[in-house]
Amino acid sequence: MKNLAVAFSVLCVQLCYAQNVYLSKIEKTHDNKDKFLYKKAETITGAEYLGEIEVQGFSNDDAAVFSLIYKKAKEIGANTFSFKPFENINGIPQPINPANYKMALYYTPKENLAGQKGMLYIFASSDKDQKININKKDYVLTPRSYLTKDIISGEVYTISTKKLLGATIRVQAKNHDENLYFQVSSAKVKSDTSGTGGLNLKSGDIIGLERSYADFLSLIYVQNKQ
Repeated sequence: MKNLAVAFSVLCVQLCYAQNVYLSKIEKTHDNKDKFLYKKAETITGAEYLGEIEVQGFSNDDAAVFSLIYKKAKEIGANTFSFKPFENINGIPQPINPANYKMALYYTPKENLAGQKGMLYIFASSDKDQKININKKDYVLTPRSYLTKDIISGEVYTISTKKLLGATIRVQAKNHDENLYFQVSSAKVKSDTSGTGGLNLKSGDIIGLERSYADFLSLIYVQNKQ
């Protein structure tokens, strides 16, 4: 009976943290072979609506959730997405709820994708506040948040986790309209070798992110104004 009770408790915990990702609507499909899945800016024109994804349930494993979203999006040939808010009874759009949200999927010709703005993105990933230092200035990242800094062409950015055995990296954008994406992690994070969304650079507890995954995090995380 004791073993049965333990097994039941484990099952309950798994159910509490289960997250379902499914295609809730398919309008049409596209046969493109694009490997990316970028967030669609409101100013983008020529995007072809393909369908919708709904995510139900909360999970702290954002990389695993994005991998599921990526696979579903590629089933219908999507290369861009946008947040599709639920509406309350008065028809007012609601802010994103990480435990239940929708994403609209599109195919957007590459030539129509908006250029980047030259921003440095730093994402948190722990369950507690994290202190970081960027070019000798201290910041605090709250859980599941991110901050951005304008990139100055030619400037080198030194990012440190301010820990005894923490990481320090120095990065420089190749041009003024290139974005740089990093995540600060207090836990050990494995690189994604599947080519579907991931993590392609690692230095201690500072991880370089591929743009598709970073775009997803910027949707479900809260921007930290500092």
